[in-house]
Amino acid sequence: MKAFPSALLKGYHEFKKSRFPRENQRYRDLAIQGQTPETLVIACCDSRAAPEIIFDAVPGEIFVVRNVANLVPSYEPDGEYHSTSAALEFAVQSLRVKHIVVLGHGRCGGIMAALDPAAEPLSPGDFIGKWMGLLAPVAEAIATKQGLSKAERQTALEHQSIANSIANLRTFPCVSILEGRGRLDIYGAWFDISNGELLVMDPDTNEFFEPIEERL
Repeated sequence: MKAFPSALLKGYHEFKKSRFPRENQRYRDLAIQGQTPETLVIACCDSRAAPEIIFDAVPGEIFVVRNVANLVPSYEPDGEYHSTSAALEFAVQSLRVKHIVVLGHGRCGGIMAALDPAAEPLSPGDFIGKWMGLLAPVAEAIATKQGLSKAERQTALEHQSIANSIANLRTFPCVSILEGRGRLDIYGAWFDISNGELLVMDPDTNEFFEPIEERL
């Protein structure tokens, strides 16, 4: 039998020694009462952009869905397997979250690949290639824009993909109905992994605000 990764075991032992004792009662309450998070965060799988760390969340505070490039597909009840859609449905209909945040981040590998479909790992017929195809029309439009550097195109698509995911969110009846009744709010945000800044999206213009620390 192969040994469990030592780095993970080391981290677990540190958690059990320090953080778990501090939050022991909270874990006990969550075990008995179940989870009641008010916020769903749809984020990227990227190891540098964990929502629980970015928002300094305690156990049970946020319900997190992570996938490549924090994408939300449109509503397609076609009988196939839809992991992100299933998690979204569970959060909205079972957990009854009050807020949904689509959280993108800088230097996203999935977004970078979407701008250059010929690059690895987007080979024809694989899973990630089809997944990033959700952004194909937007990526093509940004790729052909004149006067933008490679880094500016990357950031532009990272921002636009958040707006695109929010538009797709609203194709889900459970989301659009509750938002229309004022029982669910939707937000877009973008995290810069190089400097720790968090920008939030203006829902009317899809532009991103200056770092919110300056607005507190």
